[in-house]
Amino acid sequence: MLIILLAGVAAGALNAVGGGGSFVALSALVAGGMPPVTANATSTVALLPGNATSAWVYRRQIHVFEHVTTLRLTIASVLGGALGAGLLLWLPSASFDAAVPWLLAFATLVLAFGKRLNRAINLSTPGPAVILAGQFLLSIYGGYFGGAVGTMMLAFWTATTSLDTARGTPLRVIQVGAVFLTAAVIFVFAADVLDHPQRLIAMLCGAIIGGYLGAHLVRRLPQVVLRTLVLSTAVAMTILFFVRAFG
Repeated sequence: MLIILLAGVAAGALNAVGGGGSFVALSALVAGGMPPVTANATSTVALLPGNATSAWVYRRQIHVFEHVTTLRLTIASVLGGALGAGLLLWLPSASFDAAVPWLLAFATLVLAFGKRLNRAINLSTPGPAVILAGQFLLSIYGGYFGGAVGTMMLAFWTATTSLDTARGTPLRVIQVGAVFLTAAVIFVFAADVLDHPQRLIAMLCGAIIGGYLGAHLVRRLPQVVLRTLVLSTAVAMTILFFVRAFG
């Protein structure tokens, strides 16, 4: 239980700083004896309060896109999260699990080189429909699996909008929270998350502590340091997922 609590602290802090907390939470719960699908659903529910805590700290620092309101972006996140959660409960996960490392690798590359690629090929800023469609698809992934969905959102926004990593972090926390909220409601009623109350509470308490501390840490970090942390986390998660899938 102590390990699960500490994993919750680490997961909440990672989600506040740059994303990737789901991998830590999922690994700890599986190591604690939970089936993978139940552990995935439990981590989504448990990390939600940590996201909410970080969102409260960030509430005055949210930057939005041109021509796309936060409300419309959040609606896309909620709808995608609901669909993804439904897929987790109804479809086999083997094929999607095999694709996760490649999705993470792509997200990491886009996060690292998206802006340069954008400038090199002189891409025009996509319209609201493209941004909302991309957000909807990412939210499906977030509701289904959740691992590094925040990293993927930052990668997508960095390549297609004027937001940088530092200014996009508060919005990322809000949108990941919207995805997790929708998925968590479905998981509580349709999955067996409540069959493991002690592990759920331990992870939840740790995520609240980590989310609060991590959000305050981000507000004091220079953009270069924040970007390095986000990229380092993304690279580490990609390697770990490849080892998990093919090791």
